[in-house]
Amino acid sequence: MVVRKFSREWFAGYAEAGFGQDASELEILDLTGKVLRIGWEKVKWICYVRDFPAQSVDSDNPERLLHKRFASRPRTPGLWLRMTLTDGDELEGLAPNDRSLVEGVGLLLTPPDTRSNTQRIYVPRQAIQTLEVVSRVGTTGRKRTNAADKATEQPELFPQMPDGA
Repeated sequence: MVVRKFSREWFAGYAEAGFGQDASELEILDLTGKVLRIGWEKVKWICYVRDFPAQSVDSDNPERLLHKRFASRPRTPGLWLRMTLTDGDELEGLAPNDRSLVEGVGLLLTPPDTRSNTQRIYVPRQAIQTLEVVSRVGTTGRKRTNAADKATEQPELFPQMPDGA
């Protein structure tokens, strides 16, 4: 993962699976083996990346997050979110349509360009200034059926015989 701070500093490393759910700071193990502790108020976002950047090559954009907005309507189901972060940077992404939108300490988003190095973005709630739901993207081609139409009586395999037989 790549952790971007509001100061434009970044760190690459590893964190535990349930990071930050109850902690007051993010704890990561960087690529040199040092444990780093970063306060959540300093974290802009955390990007889950395919591969770690080389320090000399990708020093400005280690996430390789080139597209921060969708060029057209996304096709993957979820909530299309647009947010402004506290430093004024804008970001769009797809979030699952579940309770994680209103609960928890942050939002896990799918970025606009899933072919880039960044596969998912975690944005702490403290970093979000405004949040807008642009659209709900659903699955298409499924027709809703009425439950009463499905409730047809099952035919009997062995019909009841009269009492006299």
